[in-house]
Amino acid sequence: MGLASIAKKTHWLGVALLFIASICMLFATISAPIMNHNALLHVSLPMGTSRHPASVSFGTYGYCVLNTGSNNNIDSCTKHHLGYSPARVMERINREDYSDMASGTSASLTRVMVLHPVVTGLAFIAFLLSLGSGIIGSLAGALVAAVSWVLTLIALACDFSLFGIVRHHVNEDGTGSHAYFGSAIWLVLASFVLLFFGMIIVLFTSFSVRREKKRDKAAQKDERYPAAAAAAPKKKRFGIF
Repeated sequence: MGLASIAKKTHWLGVALLFIASICMLFATISAPIMNHNALLHVSLPMGTSRHPASVSFGTYGYCVLNTGSNNNIDSCTKHHLGYSPARVMERINREDYSDMASGTSASLTRVMVLHPVVTGLAFIAFLLSLGSGIIGSLAGALVAAVSWVLTLIALACDFSLFGIVRHHVNEDGTGSHAYFGSAIWLVLASFVLLFFGMIIVLFTSFSVRREKKRDKAAQKDERYPAAAAAAPKKKRFGIF
């Protein structure tokens, strides 16, 4: 099996990673209040029951308060919008004061969540560009994947910073509430890792296929004109190249 054949098969692995990365970001984007239990940060509240545990799910476009009310069976969610303050939400629920800095920081960082749908779109575009077998398309796909990866890094840093502040405060305030990172934030992390490896594989295989094609053309030319090839001075090569 030639190097070009191996590179082409490896290329499809990179394409698949880019597609999976876009799906991971899609599910992170449609977290609460679109999908109530899919959260970037999940807070278990002490007023619930074992059958209907009360909780708060913070997502990209808002949050949901689950299993509350007189019968602990009412779910209420905000409208879909960017920019809200998880610290203020927990202040109202737990009746604990947060510092103005923590509240302001959490409100500001939620606006960066606009990067979630942006990365989703860019990752899918990178997948579509890399889907073709052309070298230009693969290089363009790797470039878009690189941009998407950088934006994912920014979004991931903001997500962990934002919800890390709220998580620490909730777990230390003594109200009985317990906060932990939800599945959506781990999907963002998974997308970050998948985008990196998908980008590297697509970029590497595109260069490998291009180099192999040049070698094949040179070998075919030598076969057609053996006398000229024998007369031509040989160039020194170093390493595997």
